[in-house]
Amino acid sequence: MKEDKIRSYAKLNLSLAVLGKQKKNLHRIESLVSFIDLHDHIKVKKIKNDSHKVIFYGEFSKNIKKKNTVTNLLNILDRKKLINNNKYLIKIKKNIPQEAGLGGGSMNASTLLNYFLKKKNIKLSPKEISKISNEIGSDVILGLKKKNSILLGNGRLIRSNINIKLHTLIVKPHFGSSTKLIYKKIKDYSKSALRNQSKVFSIKSLISLNNDLEIIVFEKYPILKKIKKTMQALSNVRFVRMSGSGSSIVAYFNSKKASLNGAKILKKKYKNYWCILSKTI
Repeated sequence: MKEDKIRSYAKLNLSLAVLGKQKKNLHRIESLVSFIDLHDHIKVKKIKNDSHKVIFYGEFSKNIKKKNTVTNLLNILDRKKLINNNKYLIKIKKNIPQEAGLGGGSMNASTLLNYFLKKKNIKLSPKEISKISNEIGSDVILGLKKKNSILLGNGRLIRSNINIKLHTLIVKPHFGSSTKLIYKKIKDYSKSALRNQSKVFSIKSLISLNNDLEIIVFEKYPILKKIKKTMQALSNVRFVRMSGSGSSIVAYFNSKKASLNGAKILKKKYKNYWCILSKTI
């Protein structure tokens, strides 16, 4: 049977504010989200089998649990009898590292859900799509559309057609940062900073924003604070910010040339760390 190839793009939190706590120990957050051209490769093929088969391979495929975002999605679709007992072979080449704040696993699930919807393998209302996405993970809904997005503290998601056209330099040490553990340590909360939604994606606005989780993560991993300080000293850098709960630190530039020059410095200073250039899409 025919094999389809799709791309699962990494997401970045351009900003992240924790506004408070809600039921079930979840936190109310507001965030500006963008996507970059770094992506995992996914191959999907219908098979004659009694069960689905999910295979991860590539640089960042080690230690992915048997129960993951992709298997969770397939189990939900099976349980709800949405894919007519069809079974699939899914191969995912992992180019996006785990526990990096880049949403690799969540974006895999949202990309596959989107694939099934576009192929008309399943039919769901927007409310049902949202419910399934949230059942897998809070970030999954973000990846259903590759658009800059504003996530408000009340859970409302606003998509934007604005293209911020930034080049990125991403550095990640050889350790991950657990989102669950980081959120457990939150004690202080912020006020909303995204009230003027028409201008939040302007460079001036982006520079003024923050990621509230940096304080907690930098206390636990001081090397990340050091990396950020080094990146902030690069020529022509507009701003530097951790994405999500880390451990990726991202420098943003207006030009590819500036990001290339920055990469040369970072690769010399942090030879053994993962360092990659990308750009917003």
